[in-house]
Amino acid sequence: MVVSNINPHNKEIVVRRRIASIFNKREDDFPSLREYNDYLEEVEDMIFNLVAGDDVAATEVKIAEYQEENADLILINHARKAEELALAMSASKGPPAQTDNTDGSSQGISVAAGQYAPTIVGGQPRPTGIAPQPVPLRGGPDMHGYLEDEETMRIRTENASRAAGWSIEFSKKRGFEEAFASFCV
Repeated sequence: MVVSNINPHNKEIVVRRRIASIFNKREDDFPSLREYNDYLEEVEDMIFNLVAGDDVAATEVKIAEYQEENADLILINHARKAEELALAMSASKGPPAQTDNTDGSSQGISVAAGQYAPTIVGGQPRPTGIAPQPVPLRGGPDMHGYLEDEETMRIRTENASRAAGWSIEFSKKRGFEEAFASFCV
């Protein structure tokens, strides 16, 4: 199999997926860890040869021979992988979705306050219960305990804007530039 793609990473991904679907033995299939490591090293050598373009014909012959000799084992391992995936998917489904009931009925999931419950089956969790809310900074007393009037708040906002680099002249200039740029287009 020749992969004609400009991006070498995509080529390697395609080759790795193909080889992994054929050479799909696991550590359980080997009597010793040494034999399993030798098998993995041989697989990596084949992947390298295919990606780098070294001795591709001999590597393809080796893959075809292995695939022909171990067709039954390859199918068994595919089936085992599919069963494990189905089992993992069913285990990750989780409890039914939480309903937003404000009437106090006991439908949906019962979750203690402050715990997380899924929004939908298999979805992202969301917090339940009400946590303490932050106190707003504006409108109340300042750090010295004095109440601010509107003029003080306006001056503070103006000073903060100026410190951040914003000015009314800048806004006017930009507005004029955008308005006149639309005429030129």
